[in-house]
Amino acid sequence: MNRSVRWVLSALGVAFTGYLAVGGMFWTRPVDSPVVLVLTLVVYLAVAGLCIFWPTRPMAAAEQAHPVGGAVTAVTAGLSRPAPLPLWIALLALAVTAVIPSATWWAAGEEGRLQTFATWSLGGLGALLAILVVRRRSLIAWTGVAVMFVGSVVWIGIGPTLSLGAVGSAIWVGGAQIIVLLIDRAAVETAELTRLQRDASEWLATQEGRRRERRVRVQRALAVAGPVLSRTIAAGGALDDDERLQARLAEGRLRDELRGPRLLDDAVRRVLEEVRRTGSHVTFLDEGGLDGLDERELAAIRAELATILDGARSERLYIRTSTHPDTAVTVVGRSRHDDAAEETVDLWREIARPKK
Repeated sequence: MNRSVRWVLSALGVAFTGYLAVGGMFWTRPVDSPVVLVLTLVVYLAVAGLCIFWPTRPMAAAEQAHPVGGAVTAVTAGLSRPAPLPLWIALLALAVTAVIPSATWWAAGEEGRLQTFATWSLGGLGALLAILVVRRRSLIAWTGVAVMFVGSVVWIGIGPTLSLGAVGSAIWVGGAQIIVLLIDRAAVETAELTRLQRDASEWLATQEGRRRERRVRVQRALAVAGPVLSRTIAAGGALDDDERLQARLAEGRLRDELRGPRLLDDAVRRVLEEVRRTGSHVTFLDEGGLDGLDERELAAIRAELATILDGARSERLYIRTSTHPDTAVTVVGRSRHDDAAEETVDLWREIARPKK
């Protein structure tokens, strides 16, 4: 598809430059040097064809300039821009822009300099310079506009220069510049939209995966705690001490599965049940601090957590994941000692985040 569009645009460029060069083929009066006039047409068409058809590969991201200040560019959006036309071709086009008008007016003679066959270069070279803009050589193109304008004023004066095509050529180059900028901006915005759509799809897929995982864990927890809780409801809360303990343990297991599933394995579940049997109240809270850790790193964190909880004797235990770059999990224990009115912290442990 892109290749087809390129060939269509190339064909339009050839047709346009050829149309503008036609004016130099019909001489309405004798000229001083017909050979030079023919050579200027041949050189112009050859250089225009070179600028149109010279192949260039897309620039890799590493070859493009890095944006300053976080600006959105084709690089940050993940695009690869077409590489500029080789410098030697652009300089050749600039040289043609400087030489052809002078050669044409010299060859046409003093009496024929304002004729169509002598002023065609003002429009034709404007088209060539517009092609340079499209091929990412804007600075050289605008330099060519200035060179062409100065040379034209020297040969035919400022009035004919303004009325016979120099202004139109500048407008063409400016229009090409605006179109290129708009196309680049549209490409950046399209790539940004594509990235946002991809990120949204990945986020939705992640959320769906987490919902399924939570559903499985809830079903697992209910399979264990459901019978105990059902008996509690059926008995209207009239339970003996052992049944109350089992109900409290079942409720704790259910909360653990819902609030901190990534911190749980068989060893952690066993230690949590032992801690609760001693009368401790345990609160889990996972706020996404373990995102990005693989299963091996999670297993190491769980093993250290089980070791910490195995020796805990606090009345209240708070286990919370952390988003701190150096800390993965924080374990805090609080107890009331010697009939104190307030609880005091008697356990504070931090599990370090695995280093990448």
